[in-house]
Order: sequence, then C-alpha cells, then structure tokens
Amino acid sequence: MEHYQAVIIGSGQGGTPLSKKLASAGWKTALVEKAFIGGTCVNVGCTPTKTMISSARTAYLIAESGSRGVRSSKPEVDIREVINLKNKIVAKFRNGSEKGLEATENLTVIHGEAIFSREKTLRIKFKDGPDTEISADKIFIDIGTRPNIPKIEGLEDIRYLTSSTILDLEEIPGHLVVIGGNYIGLEFGQMYKRFGSNVTILEKSERLLKKEDEDVSEEMHKILTEEGMEILFNEKTKKITPSAGGFQLITDSGKTIIGTHLLIATGRIPNTDNLNSQIPGVDLDDKGFIRVNGKLETSVKDIYAIGDVTGGPAFTHISYNDYIVIAANLLNGENRTTEGRQVPFCMFTDPQLGRVGMTEAEAKAKGIKYVVAKIPMAQVARAIETGETRGLMKALVDEKTNEILGAAIIGTEGGETMTVVQMAMLGKIKAAEIREMIFAHPLYAESLNNLFMSLEK
Repeated sequence: MEHYQAVIIGSGQGGTPLSKKLASAGWKTALVEKAFIGGTCVNVGCTPTKTMISSARTAYLIAESGSRGVRSSKPEVDIREVINLKNKIVAKFRNGSEKGLEATENLTVIHGEAIFSREKTLRIKFKDGPDTEISADKIFIDIGTRPNIPKIEGLEDIRYLTSSTILDLEEIPGHLVVIGGNYIGLEFGQMYKRFGSNVTILEKSERLLKKEDEDVSEEMHKILTEEGMEILFNEKTKKITPSAGGFQLITDSGKTIIGTHLLIATGRIPNTDNLNSQIPGVDLDDKGFIRVNGKLETSVKDIYAIGDVTGGPAFTHISYNDYIVIAANLLNGENRTTEGRQVPFCMFTDPQLGRVGMTEAEAKAKGIKYVVAKIPMAQVARAIETGETRGLMKALVDEKTNEILGAAIIGTEGGETMTVVQMAMLGKIKAAEIREMIFAHPLYAESLNNLFMSLEK
C-alpha cells in the first residue's frame, strides 16, 4: 500500500492549489479526483455558466441596440455554438490545471474515487482495473456538493434539468419553468429568457433573495420582471405529470403551469454519502456537511475539510481562501482562522448584485447603530452614458466610527464596484474619506463619491 504525507480528495479550487503547495514544500502528496480536474467551478459552475451568461448578454445588447441609436436585426441564438464556446473555455481552464499538476514534483494525480476504509486509509475505485488502497499522514477532503433533487410526486416521470445538465441542452426551451428563485435559478432564468424562452420561476418564499434587505430584493425583482420573466412567490410544487411536448406542474396553491423544460434549482447537498466518511468518525451535521473548526480541522486529528462540503459560504473564492488558511498554518506555523473573514460575493444576473459585509437585518441583530447611504444607478454618470441605469448602490455606515459595515451594489459590473468598497472596509477607510476621494472620471467606482455624499442630505 502506497503511503503519502498528504492526500487531497477532490481537485476543486481549494484542493488543487493545496496539493501543489504541499508537494512544492517537499511533502509526498497525492491528489485523488473521480471526475474532471477543476471541480465544480471549472466544469459545471462558474466557468461554463458565466461564459453562457456572456452570450446571453450579447443577445440582449443586440435586441436593445435601438435605444442607443444602432439599428440591428433581431438576434438569432445558435445554442449549439454557445455550448461549443462554453466547452472550449472549460477545456482551456481544465487543461491548464492538469498541466500545472503534472509539472509539480512530489505530486501524484490519481483518477479514481476515494472511499474511506479506515481512519487514515482510502480505497481507490477505478473505472477500469482493480481497486487499490493508499494511506496518508494527513487527509484533506474537498469533495464539494451536487444539486439537491427534492421529493416531488411525478418528478421521476419527466426529464428534468439541473444546473449541471442544462449546460449541455442543445435546444432553447419554449417555456422553462424553474423551481427555486436562488442565485442559480435567477441566473439561468434570465439567461434563457434572453436566449428566447418564456420563463417562470417558482419561489417558496415571499420574496427573492430573502437574506438581502427588502429594497435590494425588490430592485432585483423589478429588473427581472421588466425583462419579461414571470416570478411566482409562496409557491411549492405539489405534483408533476408528463404532457404533450413537456409537463404539467401543479402547486400547493392549486396553480397549474404548463412547461416544456423544468430546471431544479433547490440548493445543493454534500457529497459525503459517497465518501463513507462515517467510518473514520468525522462529524457531520444533520444535512451531511462536514463539521470543521476555524482551522478547517474535522473531529478526527489530521483530517481536514475545505470548500463547499463544510457547509460554509459556497463560493469558489472561499474554497481558495480555505487553502490559504491551511497552507499558512501547516507550512509556515501560523495561526490563521476562517472566523471573521470577509465573505464578498456576486450574483451574475445582469445587472450583477455585488455584496459584502452586513445587511440592515444583521446590523440590527447586533445592536449596531448605523446610517444608510443609497442612490439609484440612474444617478450614476457612467450608467447614464452607457444606458445601464438599472439597479442601486447601498452601503451601511457605522454611526459612531463612520466605518463601512456592508454594501450591496446592483448595477453593471456591480461586483467590481463592490470590491472597491470591500477593500475600503478592510483598510478601515471612512465613508467620509471615500466621499472626497479622487476617482478617475467617468467610472462606475467614481459614483462612490455620490453614494456617501447622500449621507449629508
């Protein structure tokens, strides 16, 4: 049985750089991957979806070009070519990762499925050939999540889509029904609306983006419905039956919806059931996520977990930061923790929602006195000049310290503008300083002057 100093299970955005870092430090390291190098982000997450969203935005800009004085014919979407472009970019990213791994000394890449057989021992199942076992001093679990498929009567009788399978759908749905108004549901819903589908989204809550402030939620709802998307709230799916050309869906409230394609966007579940992680005694929560402390240690010594499988913020950049925390602690003797770290994120609707820090509800729960700076994108010079005036800019400012507590930016490149605020928060730059800061003109970021000027009114 081959023994390693470190074995990383899963080649996601934490596992890949961690394996390279440990191997480069001289550790005998193995990286085990049962599917494709790159994990969710590269293969069925960020890279493919954002590529296709870019194609959808191109179609939207062509359709709206008359408002900018440019006459054009109605855009024709070649969905197969959209998918081909997506596949090329995914392959480029994946191949780049593979080459980087292959060039790393002390690193062995094993293409197979890892299953715990004992605490520090893994059985590797191969598609072709007999199983083998490997052992390690330290094991790092980066196995991610997969789409959650809810129990709905009749669902198994139709060909439904998930966020993974829809990426290879070589037709544009006549009527796409989306169960779930989360980030995945909204991004795909808007994308296919722009490709030419009728789109209906069923959301079980009373509003979109329930964790966001109500004004942010309402603004996003307004933007999406103005594009022609139908969004139904307080709706749960009761039953689905096949029908000619598609299916019939009945909700708990008695609504009947006829669709051609169904996308399930009801969250994600951890892949721990495939790992057999109960054998080494690793503690799981009631949803199957691995419990870790601030140093990403599990309940078993020398077994760590990183990325989405920990149940923390499910973002690629958080998984990457997990790697940084572990590498700093193990290789440099530091005492880093994930506790209290900034968690910025961006929803890639168009316009984007960029968010960092506290919402009003969170600030109130902590008893913090704050003031709100807010302006519509219609007051942003760059937005007016480019015709991208949908959305708003909002920030919470501590009433005593004048430090920024959080921000939500709905606007073109809202994630980029949010990042400017994030860096200001990290550097404890006061809102008053940003109000008077010199920004290049005319940028979206320059509107941060105006945003914090709103506090003077």
